[in-house]
Amino acid sequence: MSDDFRTNGEIETALGQLAAIREWLVGQNRAALLKEPKLAEALNHKISELIALLDISERAKDAPLDQGLMDLIGLSDDPPDDVDGTRYVPSVPVYDDQVSRERLLAIADLYYLFQMEQASVFKSVLKLQELFRAGTVRLSDGDGAVRLFRFDRHSTLRYTQGERGAAYRKVFSYTDATPPKGARANAPFHRLFTNFNLQSSQFFQDKRVSEVIRPDGSRESFGSMAVVRRAGLDLRNNLRHASYGHIAVMRTEVMGLLEAAFAILGADDVMNLFGTTTAWDTLEELQKRYLNEAPVASQRSRMAVAGRDILRWLAEPYILSQVRIDFETYLEDIVDQCDDWLTSAESLGLQKPSGIQRPSNVVPLRARSRR
Repeated sequence: MSDDFRTNGEIETALGQLAAIREWLVGQNRAALLKEPKLAEALNHKISELIALLDISERAKDAPLDQGLMDLIGLSDDPPDDVDGTRYVPSVPVYDDQVSRERLLAIADLYYLFQMEQASVFKSVLKLQELFRAGTVRLSDGDGAVRLFRFDRHSTLRYTQGERGAAYRKVFSYTDATPPKGARANAPFHRLFTNFNLQSSQFFQDKRVSEVIRPDGSRESFGSMAVVRRAGLDLRNNLRHASYGHIAVMRTEVMGLLEAAFAILGADDVMNLFGTTTAWDTLEELQKRYLNEAPVASQRSRMAVAGRDILRWLAEPYILSQVRIDFETYLEDIVDQCDDWLTSAESLGLQKPSGIQRPSNVVPLRARSRR
């Protein structure tokens, strides 16, 4: 057996030694562990890291051409006497570690764009453009008028509303558009997304309760880190399969289109026309006057921003943290966004008021596209 590789016997011996070290540390520190339970987490985490390093160090080596088979069947130059002397084969890379950050960030932006579409941003600008062309609104040669003229001059180079709807259906199972040929609607997304937001919110509610009951912080909080992690990994793994294709390119183009739309809605001559002071106010005036729609810009805007922040968070390795204090610190960054998203979804009737209870069956969203 080459000295470059550890044998099964060597690894088994190392695992036994690490187990003995764990037992010795626990035995020597019983009193401290009773007073400071977080010490147990630190102790176990350090031993687990050392165990993982055994696999990682072997995985980093180039495997022999025969994968150790010649030693196993006794045909090598110096065959071992038993299986313990054969090469130790490390485990394969962990599934949950294999994720493309860039593709998930593209999906986060696509979610943001979907919510803006649901807020009727593009529909309102197109309606204003129709009124401008007909001469039924008092716009002529101002900044907003020129931007309106240019808004769809390159429409043949842009993704159409139908193509955008197909992408939303493929990635989120939102809208009633037909997915691109050969693709399927990602039906589980909304249920998994809602579940992660609920579990994250529940985790911090449990944490706050435990802090009241145990103000000295002598024991860990009631919140289950494993439940939140599993909910996050399920959502992330679902999205990784829906993130292939033209999503990254499309989100970049449509984000530019959204920027152009808000430049029109916030132009001085357009705001003066409607007596508004912000682009959002102009959007709501167009919805009420010309589209006969109840404005939902506030809720959709919050869902857009919160949803994008949550999905961006999942693109990072935070969800894989095994240390409670680290995990809580990372998760605290988005817990307000989770609550924002849930509250906005409830106000739109897209999520049943839950009082932050663990979900059983969350009905997937079927948001109709506005044509």
